[in-house]
Amino acid sequence: MKLLTHAPELLNRMFGALLLSVFLAAPVFADDVPQQDGEDMLAEAPTLPLEELRLFAEVFERIKTAYVEPVDDAKLLEDAIRGMIAGLDPHSSYLEADAYQDLQEYTSGEFGGLGLEVGQQDGFIRVIAPIDDTPAQRGGVKAGDLIIKLDETPVQGLSLNEAVALMRGKPNEPIVLTIVREGVEKPFDITLIRDRIKVASVKHRLLESGYGYLRVSQFQVNTGKELAKAIKSLESTTPLRGLVLDLRNNPGGVLQAAVEVSDAFIDEGLIVYTEGRLANSELRFNASAATVAPSVPMVVLINAGSASASEIVAGALQDHKRALVLGTDSFGKGSVQTILPLTSDRAVKLTTARYFTPNGRSIQAQGIVPDIRVDEAEVRNLDNAEGVKESDLSGHLENGNGAAKAITGANAKLVEQDFQLFEALNLLKALVILQPPLKQG
Repeated sequence: MKLLTHAPELLNRMFGALLLSVFLAAPVFADDVPQQDGEDMLAEAPTLPLEELRLFAEVFERIKTAYVEPVDDAKLLEDAIRGMIAGLDPHSSYLEADAYQDLQEYTSGEFGGLGLEVGQQDGFIRVIAPIDDTPAQRGGVKAGDLIIKLDETPVQGLSLNEAVALMRGKPNEPIVLTIVREGVEKPFDITLIRDRIKVASVKHRLLESGYGYLRVSQFQVNTGKELAKAIKSLESTTPLRGLVLDLRNNPGGVLQAAVEVSDAFIDEGLIVYTEGRLANSELRFNASAATVAPSVPMVVLINAGSASASEIVAGALQDHKRALVLGTDSFGKGSVQTILPLTSDRAVKLTTARYFTPNGRSIQAQGIVPDIRVDEAEVRNLDNAEGVKESDLSGHLENGNGAAKAITGANAKLVEQDFQLFEALNLLKALVILQPPLKQG
């Protein structure tokens, strides 16, 4: 076995770089700590783990001397940075140029690819949620699916960024996803066609007269404004008696957008607060008096694909008793990621805080528990035969109020198409019935 003979020299170079970085970083905190000379700073600096640093230096040197092919120093150090950050938690990552650009496109609402919000689990890619009206959603990918292969490339061993890069591509190019799904015996393939994805974050429609439906698919920079326009559009059609806010399979997005959506329905009090180690990571967001729909009864729909910013909104409305939450437990991502630029085209996405609902609940790894649990279900008639009715009898009396009206319209089969939404609408109607009458001035 070849021994490392010049590790001390390499270690000294590493220590020199570390000490230099301390001095270079000091002005950043000049307003937070008293000015100190270099000796005082070194004396009070935390003790570095020498054994681990020696081990790192030895591994570095062994790769340099024993790996089958020559490896560039810069690549090894960059890989070390990538691994160091990836080992923190599933949401922290090192953003190279392409990933940094992708993140900026995602928050603006336009990006290329399949339309999937994904994370990493046991070495595979886990689908947090497919985004509405994208190749992934249209192709039948579901929240909770595990992607084990992209075309002929196994994803195990790939970083999350590497897997996402494989899913990206030119519009109209196909890609085959091999998926493992709970309840399905064997892995199966789904072929998707890549597309240029432009996501409208808010959609709206009337479920029936007086009952509006708002679907927020993700939280982008302009989501708050889009939501206000959608509510005004609904109100221009009919006076609103109730609203369903659908956050199912919404993977989250911009924190400020979640605050603005919550603020649209809450007229006072805390919306969300964050706690972290840095002073600037401790934030509190409060509602303003201006609201878009201050007194309309509401039901919020969530499921396991509702994450991050979705959970902020659901938690705030639930704590303020502004809405009833219906569905299944949410994803449980209660952490805040901050983008820390390193160069003009590289950055670190680092988890810097946890966020809490107005009542002090941490969502991290627990999620929002709905007030009323309704699982996703398929509903169908057990027997389509209607049997003999009074109207079938010979010589029956006519209805005194004229011809009976048949149930028609887009919602006639809502119970079959979307059972959770059907239950939300029924609950909303009950809330309207139980709502105290408005006082007359």
